[in-house]
Amino acid sequence: MKKVVLFQYRLLHYRTKLFELLRSACASRGVQLELVHGQASRRESVKKDEGSLPWAQKVTNIFWEVGSRDLVWQPFPSKLKDADLVVVMQENRILSNYPLLISRLWSARKVAYWGHGKNFQSDAPTGLREQWKNFLLRRVDWWFAYTGMTVDILTKAGYPAAQITCLDNAIDTSSFKADLASWSADDVLAAKSQLGIDADAAVGVFCGSLYPDKKLDLLVASADVIRQHMPNFALVVIGDGPSMPEMKAAAATRPWMHLLGVRKGREKALYFRMGDVMLNPGLVGLHIVDAFCAGMVMMTTRTARHSPEVAYLRDGENGVYSDDTPQAYGQAVLDVIQNTGRLARMKASALADSEHYTLENMVQRFADGIEAAVHG
Repeated sequence: MKKVVLFQYRLLHYRTKLFELLRSACASRGVQLELVHGQASRRESVKKDEGSLPWAQKVTNIFWEVGSRDLVWQPFPSKLKDADLVVVMQENRILSNYPLLISRLWSARKVAYWGHGKNFQSDAPTGLREQWKNFLLRRVDWWFAYTGMTVDILTKAGYPAAQITCLDNAIDTSSFKADLASWSADDVLAAKSQLGIDADAAVGVFCGSLYPDKKLDLLVASADVIRQHMPNFALVVIGDGPSMPEMKAAAATRPWMHLLGVRKGREKALYFRMGDVMLNPGLVGLHIVDAFCAGMVMMTTRTARHSPEVAYLRDGENGVYSDDTPQAYGQAVLDVIQNTGRLARMKASALADSEHYTLENMVQRFADGIEAAVHG
């Protein structure tokens, strides 16, 4: 049986089901999957976002704080060093990756990257860190790419397409779909009424952390434009973060803007059921999958520093790219929600795409790639 070791310098709670399913899928292919993870850094520990798995190998990371960055060394358990394939995260700051990359010169053990291909939120996309990351792109035996956007980056850099697995990164959508289905139409109308939203009003939803990359000033200014043409339009904002004070100041003079703070699970699903469009003029990431599950049309801008999951947006079909001015973005939203036929078609398209971007599909692609890598 082939042995594969997958490294996560910390285990995020929303990844635990992925690894459970992936371990089973690999076993059915005659591959033994082992997971090694450490712990969060001092600065990351405040997020309280770590999970655990009883079968995973937990090691103690060593961290060095260098300015605003945390460098990390993750130990490699000696009993797993006979692995046929090691999968590591593509991060410059994980110093323990470098000996593994160098060992390819003499070892039969293969090394694979799992990552974005580049830092999509880098303040210096042509700087030394990104140049170093680009240099290392081709120094592995296999690539597990987050989305088709990462695949494009790799192939343009000269990496062989035959050694790339596109995972189409996803989360556990089945639970969220169950939460959405648990609310009736009457429940949604009652929740609208409690917020003072008309039963027939169009609703835009923002869900995510509140910080500058989300273009929140543009969100508010664009909502003002929409209100000028649709006086009963409402904006529901789910999330929290460093920009909450500015959002509270904006909401103080806009009674149709509802700041709900963090909402999770079934409660979050209720507000998603209200929405017609997901208003996200800034960075789009994995939450696009949640929007699709609710049949919401994703509205964003071309200039935002998106994560690779923005590749799931098909302009004019399940979402819209707009210019980043309040008038352009606001009008783009109006063009969708004022045309009931177009809105219905786009919502149906988004809902259909939610069947593709699932955790189960991601697991199958991941397991297929692992099997191809160890036998290739």
